[in-house]
This record gives sequence, structure tokens and C-alpha cells, in this order.
Amino acid sequence: MSEAGMAPAAQADVIRRKLKGLPARPGVYLMKNDKGEVIYVGKAVSLRNRVRSYFQESQDAGPKVRAMVSHIADFDYIVTDSEVEALILECNLIKEKEPWYNIRLKDDKSYPYLKVSAEPFPRVIVVRRPTTDDRVFGPYTDARAVRETLNVLRKLFSLRTCKLDLSKSRQHRPCLLYHIGRCAAPCANLQTEAEYDEIISQVILFLQGRHDDILPVWRRQMQEAAERLEFERAAALRDQVQALEKVIERQKIVSGDHYDQDVLGLAMAGPLACVQVFFVRSGKVVGSERFFLDISEEDDEQGIITAFVEQYYAQARMIPQAILLPTELELAEVIAQWLQSKRGSRVRLLVPKRGEKRQLVAMVAENARLMLAEKVDRENIRQQHNEAGLAQLQEVLGLPGIPHIIEAFDVSNFQGGEVVASQVVLVDGEPDTDAYRRFRIRDFEGQDDFAAINEAVRRRFTRALHEQEQLAALPPDEQEAASAKAHFARLPDLVLIDGGKGQLSAARLALVELGLGHLPIIGLTEKEEEIILANQDTPLRLAHNAAGLHLLQRIRDEAHRFAITYHRQLRDRKTVASALDSIEGVGPKRKRALIKHFGSVRGVKQATLAQLQEVPGLPEEVAKRVFEQLGGAKAASNKASPIIKDV
Repeated sequence: MSEAGMAPAAQADVIRRKLKGLPARPGVYLMKNDKGEVIYVGKAVSLRNRVRSYFQESQDAGPKVRAMVSHIADFDYIVTDSEVEALILECNLIKEKEPWYNIRLKDDKSYPYLKVSAEPFPRVIVVRRPTTDDRVFGPYTDARAVRETLNVLRKLFSLRTCKLDLSKSRQHRPCLLYHIGRCAAPCANLQTEAEYDEIISQVILFLQGRHDDILPVWRRQMQEAAERLEFERAAALRDQVQALEKVIERQKIVSGDHYDQDVLGLAMAGPLACVQVFFVRSGKVVGSERFFLDISEEDDEQGIITAFVEQYYAQARMIPQAILLPTELELAEVIAQWLQSKRGSRVRLLVPKRGEKRQLVAMVAENARLMLAEKVDRENIRQQHNEAGLAQLQEVLGLPGIPHIIEAFDVSNFQGGEVVASQVVLVDGEPDTDAYRRFRIRDFEGQDDFAAINEAVRRRFTRALHEQEQLAALPPDEQEAASAKAHFARLPDLVLIDGGKGQLSAARLALVELGLGHLPIIGLTEKEEEIILANQDTPLRLAHNAAGLHLLQRIRDEAHRFAITYHRQLRDRKTVASALDSIEGVGPKRKRALIKHFGSVRGVKQATLAQLQEVPGLPEEVAKRVFEQLGGAKAASNKASPIIKDV
């Protein structure tokens, strides 16, 4: 149990007591700061030896470890039965806790996968958070490339794309895809499950990179169709063969080995590293991905590659027979055992020193270097553009300093219903999503954008004054820690309102009434892209390519997107809830049971008939009525960050 919040002397006593009780067994340890936050997760063959080493004065540690140790106020540990279990647990905890001092894959939560659904006549779909039972391929780093792959699959294979539940009924009318030859209409009972399963097995071979295993099957089927005088079928198979041959022609032959290999290359530049992975199947490169990691100056190649292998293959569903590495791994034998348990057979970890394999690793490393240089250049250009935009805004608006913090507000409604407002924040030109807020307008009903923006601004800055009073009442030594969590207390250098003179006046009135009339505030019209100033009748126009205008447009569009997303979410929730009320057999009790079972009304809307039939206390005929009236409808997307809070 953590002892966060104690005095330093008491914390030191707790740590000394815990160090004495550490077992000499494998496990995972979690280092915590004085706020109880996990700042580092590590694994150990012997918890006693490893954890104690951090607190030995004679330790020859680098700056990163010394900085981490200076922030340790407590630690926890978990004993495991083996080193492999410790490695698996460490991977899971790093992903969950996102500790500051661990090497981590950037944005790994958003990586897409291709999933073969577990249903009769499976579909191939893009998912972000697959479960362990899913048949998935990935992760991929480029969502656009994933969708292009999906399009290729749908052209090569007659895959169904509809969301119909074919477990009960297959008496539907064929859709357009059937008539243009892109689907064999299993929904209309024009294709057997065995025939479709054969297609799915070929899709899986394709996603595994085993393209050469598909061609002989198609050529044989083409020949058999021609012999049966089924010339249309033979022609369709011929077109498929030619299309797949074009895909294979683009694959580079890099190895004479005919087994599955992943080849890793590494490049580093400052606080960023890039690991490039080439997927080699039957001697051909069938795909590649690049991943970026946050690192420190003292992280070496071995530590970076080890961290990558642990985190990447913890979520990868395809484990190859061999992995070619640029350097040896830490605890290589343990990692090899872990990978073997995931694959079900031996996995070789190779660090080639010469010959073809060494040249292959060098080629992948060069690709990693180019990818990293491109990213660094892109980020530098973006930073320069942000700096130029902020400087321009200071000049043209007559601000006392650079507007490091800009807040933008927007309102969204539909015919006066579910009126909401959004607040988004840019810090030095980049989004600070922790500070985003959204407001359900509650002071009035109907459509009044001026009153809505006034309410949102008033509530946001009333909260600011309240938090500032709370901070001022705290002892000085506690104010710094508390201010880091008090997002409302931080006042912006510039307030942007999406709208014209009316919206700007309503927002400024709220600031004046709160005694904050000194805060710079402007409006930005959408059609003319004019900057509306509070005390001037003539709007300000910047050149269409001005960096300052681009910055304002970016935050205005982000506020608009965020407000629209929230509005659609509430509208969809209300629509589905109302629809449930209108379904015969669904009363308040069953409505609560449905929402409880699926977690939300949106979950009910997305449920399949089979899933609805699993709800306790819901008769089969009622489940069918719910599905017919709600199932298959397109749910409103909610791409807002899960950390955003309602106000």
C-alpha cells in the first residue's frame, strides 16, 4: 500500500522498512511519487536485489535514474511465479499506468487492427481495442494504409460488409454489391457457410503475408471452372489472380529463407527514437510499420529495443519464427520463452553480425533513420509555424506578451434542442486536451447562441475565480502541487469566440461582470474569416496564408468539432432512449436492464440480436423487437478524448 502524502522523514522510514521485507523472488515493482502516482514500472529476477539497488548510495546511476530516485516517495511490488510472468505483468502495467520514466510507445492506444469477426459469415473490420479472443492482425501505425488494405481485400475477396445478423435469418434481399459481383449474398442464402469459410481462410493467409499460398488455389479453381464450362466464374478468378499477382510484384525479395521473420531497425534523435519493422514472409517483404518511442539521453540501444520488443509483441497477434535485431536484448532468454508461449513454438532472437541478414538489418535501420528525420523535420516546421503565428497575433492584436494559452468557445444545437458549448485550449500552439471542457447549457430553453456563449464563458471563469480562492487558502508548500490539477484556475492569454459581434459581446459581458474584463477576447467569423475586436467596429483581416490566422482557424475548428461531437452524442442518447420507450414490452425495468447490460444506450443501439438475447429477463420476442427497431442503425460517433470532463 502506498504511503503517499507523508512527511519526507516518515516516507524514508517506510521505504527502509519495505526494503527489509522484500522477497528474493521474481516480480514487478512500481515506484511512486509523493502524490501516489506511478512514475516507473520495472521487472526483476530478484525483487530484493533490484529494488534495493536504487537506494544504494554507491550506485553508479545516470541522470535519469538519479532524477527518478529523487522523486520516489514509496513503492509497491507484486510477486510472480516466474520471470516470464513478471515480463507480461510489466508490459500490462506500463500500458495501464503510462509511467513517466519508462520508455513507451507513442500513442499506442490508438493503433488500429484488422479483425475477422466471430460470427456466421465473418466480416473484416477495423478495430482499435481488440479483445484477446478476437482474430486480429496488427497493430498498424497508419490508419489510412489499413483502410487501403481493407479496400484491397474487398476487391480480391467476396466479403460481406453489411451488419445483418445471419445467425437467425438468411432470407434478405441481395444488395447492390451482389449485383456488381462484390458479394455472393450469403444474406439471401445464395452462398453456403462452407464456401464463405474457404474465402475467410484465404483472407487470413493474405493478412499473414502468405500470398503465394493463395495463388495455386485460385489457379486450380480457375482451371476447374473452365473445364466445367463456367466461363464467367473462370474469368472472375482470372481477374483475381492477376490482381493478386500485381500485389506480389510490388514485394521486394530480400532473403532466401522461407520462414516468417520480423526485421527491426533503430534510429535515435534527441528525446525520440524510431523502430522500423519489416515483415518478411517466404523471403519477401510483405509490409512494414514504424513506431516512435519517447526516450531520454541516457537510454541506450539495448534498453530501447528491449522495451520495444516487450511492448510491441505484447499486443501483436502475429509472432514470427525469427526476429532479427540490431542489438542483444536484456533478459533475452526470458523474452524468448515469453514469445514462444505466445506463438506456441520456438522463436529465435537473432543479432546478425555479417552476411545477408546483417545487410537486411542495416537496410531497415536506414529506413528508420529516414522516417525519424522526416518526423523531426515535420515537428520542427510545425513548431516554427506555431511560434510565428503566436508572435503575429501578439503584434496585430496589441497583446502585452506572446499568447501562450489560447482558449476557444463554440456552441452547438439543433432547432434549440440539446444546446451545448465547448471550451478547447491551445498551449504554445498545441492542443491541451486535459484542459478541454464541455457544457450542457441549462439556464434557458430554446435557441439563443448569445445567451449560450454567455453562460459557458461565465461558468468557466466563475470556476476559475473559485479555484484561485481555494489555491490562495492553501499553505505555500501545497500550492504548486494543487495548481497542477486546477485547470480552471489558469487564465488564458487570449480568448477566442466562434462567431461575430453578437457572440463576442455576450462573452465579454460575462467577463466584465466577473471582474475579468482585462482578458483579451476576440471573435472569428467563419465565412469571411474576419477577426472581430471588442472595442473596434472595423474587423481585422489577415492574409489567407498568415500563420496567425491559421492558428486561430485551427483552434476555432477544434472547438466546433468538439461541440458538434458532444451534441451528437447527447442527441443520439436521447433518441435511443426515446426509441426504447416506444418499443412494446420494454418498460422502465427492462430499459434499465438493457442500459446496465450494455453500459449505455449507444451500446444497446450497436448490439446484435444474439447479444440482446443474452440480457437477463429479456424475452426473445422483445429482444427481436429491440433489434429490429434499433439494431444496425448508425451510432453517432464520439471521438472525444475519454479524459474530457463534463462541467
